[in-house]
Amino acid sequence: TKMTAFPAIDEANSQAIELTILMPCLNEAETLAICINKAKGYLERSGVTGEVLIADNGSTDGSQEIARSLGARVVPVADRGYGAALIGGIKAAHGTYIIMGDADDSYDFSALDAFVERLRGGADLVMGNRFAGGISDGAMPFLHRYLGNPVLSFIGRLFFKISTGDFHCGLRGFRADSIRKLELQTTGMEFASEMVVRSAL
Repeated sequence: TKMTAFPAIDEANSQAIELTILMPCLNEAETLAICINKAKGYLERSGVTGEVLIADNGSTDGSQEIARSLGARVVPVADRGYGAALIGGIKAAHGTYIIMGDADDSYDFSALDAFVERLRGGADLVMGNRFAGGISDGAMPFLHRYLGNPVLSFIGRLFFKISTGDFHCGLRGFRADSIRKLELQTTGMEFASEMVVRSAL
């Protein structure tokens, strides 16, 4: 299903909140509280002004109630699919930067300093690496300024070589304005791949 481009978000909110920690959710009641508490703990410890945003894809196990009770903001996303949930969450995010990760406790939301540091330093996409235990910068200086430039295609090929260590790691951070301009459209699990490929081309 083709999705429309992301609309502009409220400028006041985007200026007040630096970081949105975004988690897509479908019946994650067993682990959601752990993830939210880690994310909120990170924001409190680091002093980063942020929000925890749950993009709920129709949970029936009480996930939405758990999230709200812990102070997370919940955005119901009617279109089903992993990508659809993330697209809905990205659209609703108030942060200048977004760090996304699954709500199944497979990622440590309490350790996001390196992501924030690289995003503040100008990276448009920062990817985790579960195998190396680290992260790597993703997209090069933002793509829309260089579309059609043959050099960008070369950078894209280099990017794929660099990123094969953990191409599908779900923990990644990005500038909200940059990711919206990519107009990502896939609604299923292939969303994560589309993000990387379109960032590199």
